[in-house]
Amino acid sequence: MSRKPRKSKGNIKHSIHSVMDGTAQIFKVPQSGDVYQFRMYISTDKKHYRISLKTRDLESALSKARDKALELSAYVRNDIKIFGMTLDELISEYIDYRHNDVVNGDIVKERLGTIKSQLKNMANIKGEDIKLAELDRDCMFDYAQERKLQSPTVVDVTIRNEQATINAMIQYAYRKGNIHFEKLNFKKIRIRKDDIGVRDTFTLEEYDRLILAMRSYVAKKNCPDDDERFERLMIRDYVLISSNTYLRVGEARQLTWGDIDGYEIHTDENERNIQLILFTVRAETSKVRTTRKMFARGAEYFIRLKKRTEFTEPTHLLFSLNGLVPLDARKWQKHWVNLMSDIGIHNHKERKLTWYSLRHFGITMRVIAGVNLIDLSKLAGTSVSHIENTYLKYSEAQSRTAALKNFIINKDGTILEL
Repeated sequence: MSRKPRKSKGNIKHSIHSVMDGTAQIFKVPQSGDVYQFRMYISTDKKHYRISLKTRDLESALSKARDKALELSAYVRNDIKIFGMTLDELISEYIDYRHNDVVNGDIVKERLGTIKSQLKNMANIKGEDIKLAELDRDCMFDYAQERKLQSPTVVDVTIRNEQATINAMIQYAYRKGNIHFEKLNFKKIRIRKDDIGVRDTFTLEEYDRLILAMRSYVAKKNCPDDDERFERLMIRDYVLISSNTYLRVGEARQLTWGDIDGYEIHTDENERNIQLILFTVRAETSKVRTTRKMFARGAEYFIRLKKRTEFTEPTHLLFSLNGLVPLDARKWQKHWVNLMSDIGIHNHKERKLTWYSLRHFGITMRVIAGVNLIDLSKLAGTSVSHIENTYLKYSEAQSRTAALKNFIINKDGTILEL
């Protein structure tokens, strides 16, 4: 059944009052429910600016109108565009601007992806078609509350990071003269120290199951397709390399064979041969924009990976099907879901177990083994305080597993089961 057409109540102005000696005026129209409207002619743009004052009270409407007229007059004097760009246009321009930072090596491309996602959340709340002239300092004061209504699982630390990114864009718009204030006011978020940097990782038992499951995952009888098996073998080496080198996801996936500086064999205190790899994390691929050269265990996985691929030139990527393009994000996701299912972790999204968790597992094992935090911070490319806040607070379940499991943790963080 079609809807009955809405009948217009009319747009004839009435209850007209001048503001600031005729600079602007307020009025009512029946179509707007007799709510006062504001109108002011902007000579520089040769068009009228009109908004609803959202009140039927005359004194309140006059007060709001005077404030708005003064504000618009200030814009005109300072050459600030009143009928300027939309929020969507600003976001697009700002992303292009930050893309230059990627080109110049000031940020990594993964960081740019995060910025895009954060600003998309802002646009979802305010509306991408909203004009910048319609924004004011307090227009997103309750951003945290609105984000939680939009996404109930979002955490305060994430919201605070988004707010910082949003204000960086607002400062950019202010410098360009597209907006009249330098930053947005957000309601203060109080974050306890215990909530900062806490990330989930695997228990020792779960990691053992992961190692065991990967043997079956790459077995030819379970994966007869050669191309698919090649991917799975690469994924297995990625898991082992990530947990031994505790590289960030972006750092690991941008490693090239030219970053590999050499291999060494040493004997640990249990007289076992340990294969070490020396490699470089380039500043342009590092989140902290600093080059670091480090030794790590697991050289055998690098050697095995190199023997299996034909793309071993210095510029070729380690984790790629052709040495030139990183493995597709959808494939990374597919393999991760498969592995989590194989080891019985069906709530990995709720626990926030991701590829990044392998880095956390590796660092946590070194912390448990008593490795010097200063040395560990240099190897992991992060601060001592971050390690203290994040990795000294491994989960109760993990500590219980560590207490009950029969093993010896060597000084280098490796585990010898009894």
